[in-house]
Amino acid sequence: MRTKQELSTAIRERRRAALVVNAHSRRGRRLYDTVHARLRAAGFTLLGAYPVDRPGELDRVLAEAADLGPDLLVTGGGDGTVGAAARLLAHRDVAMGLLPLGTTNNFARTVGVPLDLDAAIAVLTDGKVIDVDLGLIGDTRFTNHVGIGLSADIMQAAPPGLKRVVGRLAYPLTGLGLLARHRPLAVTVRAEGREHTFTTHQVYVANGGFHAGRPITADATADDRLLVAYPVGGPTRRGLLRETARNAAAGHRRTLGDEPFLAVRQLWLDTDRPARIEVDGEPYGQTPVRIGLDPNALRLMARADSPDH
Repeated sequence: MRTKQELSTAIRERRRAALVVNAHSRRGRRLYDTVHARLRAAGFTLLGAYPVDRPGELDRVLAEAADLGPDLLVTGGGDGTVGAAARLLAHRDVAMGLLPLGTTNNFARTVGVPLDLDAAIAVLTDGKVIDVDLGLIGDTRFTNHVGIGLSADIMQAAPPGLKRVVGRLAYPLTGLGLLARHRPLAVTVRAEGREHTFTTHQVYVANGGFHAGRPITADATADDRLLVAYPVGGPTRRGLLRETARNAAAGHRRTLGDEPFLAVRQLWLDTDRPARIEVDGEPYGQTPVRIGLDPNALRLMARADSPDH
């Protein structure tokens, strides 16, 4: 296993990469040819290049691309695509290159990769390899968050066509339709010898610093060895809407020490009835569940001035 500095040098000097773009994502289909051409213009030798337009084939194609032996696996798509690549590349001697082509691009925002395509490609050519934490739910790694309650129901119900047309607005639009009949959950979180209980329609456990394209807090990162658990609102639907709006407007001014955030390394979460779980926007299963961390599990190309702990 090379050091991060050695891997950075190999990427800059050899420019050996593989490309996987989720062409089923909102921007992936439209931008695949552009991405391919610009990577080649930047001097990369593409050992393989794959537009994936069937979500069920993504894991297989990512594995095929990694088996080609690149120093850099460039992944274009949304948070679900990025999460699949991160699970594959965890603890491997390959860096992930990130091209944010999705709806909310939470992980890209967390690690400081620009949303502009040309600027993101510049990170691949001029940046450095850092390592960041991944979350663990059961034996499954994740990049951004675990959502329990209403968000998991929304992920299953949001029409793909609506996501392509209106982007991240598809989720609140779908949520408004579901909220009228959604029942609150009684949630128990056990962590670091303490038990926390609350009633809410929605609870998140985040590894990174962004959710729904907005900051969770000013000081949450993917490299701090912490998970951030927090409910959104209390038992009423009005409270959920109020707290959702507050989080979106004030996340950049809040810190991990503020209510209702619980910053821990691992936790056990249970609900009064089995509740659906989504992991980085993909269905996972139901509560109860254990959630923890895999520190410094993923190597990725980040800006040259990115902090690295």
